[in-house]
Amino acid sequence: MKGGEAIAEAAIRAGCRAYFGYPITPQTELLEYMAKHLPDYGGTFVQAESEIAAISMVYGAAAAGMRAMTSSSGPGMSLKQEGISFLAMAKLPCLIVNMMRGGSGLGAIQPSQSDYFQATRGGGHGDYRTIVLAPSAVQESADLVPLGFDLADKYRTPVVLLGDGAQAQISEPVEFKPYKKLTLPPKDWILTGCQGRPPRVIVPYNLNPYVVEQMNLDLERTYQAIKQAEIRCELLNCENPDIFIVAFGLAGRIVKTVVKEAAKDGIKICLIRPITLWPFPSMVIRELAEKFGKDFLVVEMNHGQMVEDVELAVQGKNKVHFYGRSGGVIPTAGEISDKVKEIIRGPR
Repeated sequence: MKGGEAIAEAAIRAGCRAYFGYPITPQTELLEYMAKHLPDYGGTFVQAESEIAAISMVYGAAAAGMRAMTSSSGPGMSLKQEGISFLAMAKLPCLIVNMMRGGSGLGAIQPSQSDYFQATRGGGHGDYRTIVLAPSAVQESADLVPLGFDLADKYRTPVVLLGDGAQAQISEPVEFKPYKKLTLPPKDWILTGCQGRPPRVIVPYNLNPYVVEQMNLDLERTYQAIKQAEIRCELLNCENPDIFIVAFGLAGRIVKTVVKEAAKDGIKICLIRPITLWPFPSMVIRELAEKFGKDFLVVEMNHGQMVEDVELAVQGKNKVHFYGRSGGVIPTAGEISDKVKEIIRGPR
């Protein structure tokens, strides 16, 4: 299946019954799959008139207790940010898929990782975060979708699945594993009509600043709990390495080839691939940095965004290098290998 189609099928199997979206390359196949198949399961599909309308519909469905989802890319994600901020403050769970494309502006339809800051720093206005999951292959995309819905329900927060245009379009074999839903708290806050019970309200604002401060403090307690329990990353070849490479998503997948090729030249590379971009695996990186004292190379399909989180993690104790391509250009294994050799060789 194509990556976008696999995500859609995984969402349906995970209980998603409400999808609202607007077409934009390179994720339109996800929307088309939902349009074709979601009604067969009693679900609701709406092609909204805009991205702003789509995210607002997600708000309404989530408030009514539905597993709701939307997807977009680049400019469409920018338009959704106000709604995502509202969802976060209202503590409404949902899954938001961003298949990144080259930017800034209208940019290009080719894959990129330039939305890292947008996804991991909230993206909209206010003191909020979203859990961000970053798959590296079609299979992992399908695996992370049910986890995303479960984490959204567990913590009552929006979750972003952050892929890219290549991952949306690549066709690969996919195994849909039996879905085992987490034991989740009851949705005793949803709006279902108050006949026979006291009314409920979901309002993401208050005219009293002290009340708003308490709302933000409540969110911060949730974010601290997420940091303690939900960090995920893949470590490869991390016993006594010559150098560390930190890369996520498609770039992380390419680096796996670099690791194999470097071994033929006697160079041992440890790959650290964050799967949760927020919460970021800072302590994992810090502990490895302190243990081995080696240089770090951060590889991204942008001009340097996750590199800032790696620099914060190592706290100046290790040198951090960067290699990136942008605008929709995918770095090759050969380019990354040359950068690794340049770092290990040192200045001439």
